[in-house]
Amino acid sequence: MLSTKHHPIKIKIKTTTTETQINKQNNKKERKEERSGTKAKLAMASTSLLSPSQLIYSSSRSISQLCVFGSKAFLSCPATATTTTTSHHGSKRRPVHLGLGVRCMAVAAEAETTKRSGYELQTLTGWLLKQEQAGVIDAELTIVLSSISMACKQIAALVQRASISNLTGVQGAVNVQGEDQKKLDVVSNEVFSNCLRSSGRTGIIASEEEDVPVAVEESYSGNYIVVFDPLDGSSNIDAAVSTGSIFGIYSPNDECFADIGDDPTLGTTEQRCVVNVCQPGSNLLAAGYCMYSSSIIFVLTIGNGVFSFTLDPTYGEFVLTQKNIQIPKAGKIYAFNEGNYQLWDDKLKKYIDDLKDPGPSGKPYSARYIGSLVGDFHRTLLYGGIYGYPRDKKSKNGKLRLLYECAPMSFIVEQAGGKGSDGHQRILDIQPVEIHQRVPLYIGSQEEVDKLEKYLA
Repeated sequence: MLSTKHHPIKIKIKTTTTETQINKQNNKKERKEERSGTKAKLAMASTSLLSPSQLIYSSSRSISQLCVFGSKAFLSCPATATTTTTSHHGSKRRPVHLGLGVRCMAVAAEAETTKRSGYELQTLTGWLLKQEQAGVIDAELTIVLSSISMACKQIAALVQRASISNLTGVQGAVNVQGEDQKKLDVVSNEVFSNCLRSSGRTGIIASEEEDVPVAVEESYSGNYIVVFDPLDGSSNIDAAVSTGSIFGIYSPNDECFADIGDDPTLGTTEQRCVVNVCQPGSNLLAAGYCMYSSSIIFVLTIGNGVFSFTLDPTYGEFVLTQKNIQIPKAGKIYAFNEGNYQLWDDKLKKYIDDLKDPGPSGKPYSARYIGSLVGDFHRTLLYGGIYGYPRDKKSKNGKLRLLYECAPMSFIVEQAGGKGSDGHQRILDIQPVEIHQRVPLYIGSQEEVDKLEKYLA
C-alpha cells in the first residue's frame, strides 16, 4: 500500500524535471538568437554612422570587424589571413602575411587630446629660456636673473641654518641707514654681490648695505644695473619669522639726474654709478623677491605678468607654481604697524579707525602685520587688502627705501593689477634724488589704495 501511494508522486517529480530541462534549453536557444540579432543590428547601426569613404577593409576577400566605442569607430584589422592547403597528409590551415598593400586605420569622429604628464615640471631656468626664445628678454638678462636665483638659494640655506651656524644676533656694525647690521645682513649682501659679479652681465650694483653703488669691473656684456635689499626683515631672523630678498633691474641711463654736485667725496666712477642708478621705477625691466618661510618662494615679473616659483628641495630647482597672479580688486586685511598710531597725522588715524568700524556689514577689517615687507606683501598679493608704512613724527618720509624696496614692489603689484602709492602719487613716477631715499608706501588692491588716497587728500 505504501509503494502504490507514493508511486504517482515519483512519476510527477520526474515529469516536472523533464519539462524544466526542456524549458531551459528553449530559453537558452532564444537568448542565443537574441544576442546574434543584437550583434547584427549593432554592426549595421555602426556601419550606417560612417560614410562609404570611412569604411576600411583589411583585404578584398574579407571585411574586418567593426567596433564602435562611444563617438569613435575603429576597424580591427588582422595582420594575417589564413589559407587552406591540401597535401597527402590531409587538409591544413596556415597563416599567410597580407603584405604591404594592406593597411589598417582608425576612424575617429574627433581628435584625441593629449594629456599633460603628472611629472612634467616647469623650472625657473626653463621658463627664462622660453621667455628668451619668445624675445621678451635677451640672453644677458636671462643670465642676470639666473644669478639672482642662485643667490637666493644660497641665502635660503643660510637662513635655515642661521641658529646652527651662529649667524643670529648683531654683527656689531651700523649700516648707512643708521641701523644695526645683523650677521646675516652682511653675509647675504656678500652672497648677492658675488653672484651678480660672477654673472659678468651687470655693470652697477646698489645695495641697502652699501653706502654708494658699486661699479662691476668683471662685466663682459649687458651692463645691467641691479638694485637689491639682500635680506629684508632681518630683525625677525632670531625668531625664525619670514624674511626675504628684494631686487630690481634697470638698463643703463646716462640721462638720469641726481643731486651729487655738492658731494666732494665721490669720485668720477661713483658719480656715474649714482647717476645711472637714480631712475624712476617706471624704467624697471624686471623686479622680484624671494621669501624665506615655510617654503622658499621666488616671485618675478619681467613686465608681462607676475609668476611664482617654489624651491623644490628634492631637485634644488625653483618650480613654476603660479602663473599670471592677479591681486583681488579689494580685500579685508590691512597691515600697518599700529604701535606708531599716536605718531600719525589725523587723516591717517581716521582711515584706520574706519577700517575697524564694523559698519552695516558687521565685519571690520582684519589686522595682520608680520614686520617683514616681503612676508606682508606676499600675503597681500594673494589675499588682497593693503599694506602701509606711512610717514610719522619720527620718520618724516617713512622708513622704506624707494630704489630697492618700494619701486620693485610697486612694479610687481601693478603687473598683478594692484597699485603702489606714497599717499598722493604713483610710486613708479617718483624720481629718486639719492640712493637711499625713503618714501611712505601704501601698496595692495586697487580699490583699497584708492580709498586711502581719498582720506589723505
